[in-house]
Amino acid sequence: MITFVDTPLPGLCVLQSAKAEDSRGYFTRLYSQQDFSTQKIDFTPRQNSLSHNTVAGTLRGMHFQRGAAAEYKLVTCLKGKIHDVAVDLRKDSSTYKKWFCVELSPENGLSLLIPKGFAHGFITLVDDSDVLYQIDGMYDATAASGLRWNDPAIGIKWPREPVVIADRDKEWAAYAG
Repeated sequence: MITFVDTPLPGLCVLQSAKAEDSRGYFTRLYSQQDFSTQKIDFTPRQNSLSHNTVAGTLRGMHFQRGAAAEYKLVTCLKGKIHDVAVDLRKDSSTYKKWFCVELSPENGLSLLIPKGFAHGFITLVDDSDVLYQIDGMYDATAASGLRWNDPAIGIKWPREPVVIADRDKEWAAYAG
């Protein structure tokens, strides 16, 4: 069973997956269409992606898809530990340009459900972190966009400075809206 916990940003949820533990380890369900339907959340993954990050301090983000290519994402840290961040970019939202963060790790069993209209990114807190993305749409390179991880208009408070960051992520312009 999956527990859905609302955040201060409407539509953004932290998910807690129950673990069944025994002498072999544990079993946990990361996604259940029934659990999502019960919560009246229309999310069906069409794509799964894995991000492997070798070095603590690796920053990925802040990414989003524009227009009709906007995506719902369910983000889970399978190995290691990340500081995960989502920014509300929905102009009609009362929380426009507000951000939320949560630490994700296999130990805490949390995932972050990010609705359409949000930017997303994370920084790794330990070496060798693996992050699973379950996404409801197919990536469209022509709709791909982002904002600077340290954009002063957004003001995300990161727990550390990045040591590894893609050139593309360094070069995003300030978010103009």
